[in-house]
Amino acid sequence: MKKIKIAPSILSADFAKLGSEIRDITTAGADVIHLDVMDGSFVKNISFGPKMIKEVRPYSKAVFDAHLMIVNPWNYIKQFAEAGADIITVHQEACGDRLKQTLEEIKALGVKCGVVINPDTSVDKIADVIELCDMILLMSVFPGFGGQKFIPDVLPKIQQVAKLVEKSGKDIDIEIDGGITKDNVKLVKDAGANVIVAGSTVFNEPDRAKIIQELREI
Repeated sequence: MKKIKIAPSILSADFAKLGSEIRDITTAGADVIHLDVMDGSFVKNISFGPKMIKEVRPYSKAVFDAHLMIVNPWNYIKQFAEAGADIITVHQEACGDRLKQTLEEIKALGVKCGVVINPDTSVDKIADVIELCDMILLMSVFPGFGGQKFIPDVLPKIQQVAKLVEKSGKDIDIEIDGGITKDNVKLVKDAGANVIVAGSTVFNEPDRAKIIQELREI
């Protein structure tokens, strides 16, 4: 079984002290720092860009996972790579026919790449690029805002992706993002996910080390 990695989403952090928040969750045991980049166009929210990532990079040695919820992501991937992202994931819905090319461009920058699909996008849409990816991210809410409720219809899609990953024979992480709590984390792990994004579930707890360990072990 692949190692379970916990990836707190900083969308739920206190932005007034973001550096110390990232240091805190790293010390608490986070494996990955999930960075939700939103442009107000692809999703109806605006978060932050590469400058912020560059400025908080010194606060953690954990993997920086830049989830680009933006239109025309190929115009910005170099900036995110230079800012310190270790892996850059792009949406199939945003890339369309340029998906394969965009993933190859990310790889060429010397960082890992991944593809993301929304809850209503078929796994078939990404089947031909899975072998290019280091990670597949399945959204279990519609992207844009934290604190949403988990959509259980995504569970069969995790299983589908897990079968495709197994068939590929490659070491590809399967990440789940949206509404993950102690009550449903076992379901997504059992379906095949091994990278667990959790925002408010982690940041709203006073003992973050405890909740990260619980999410890892449940």
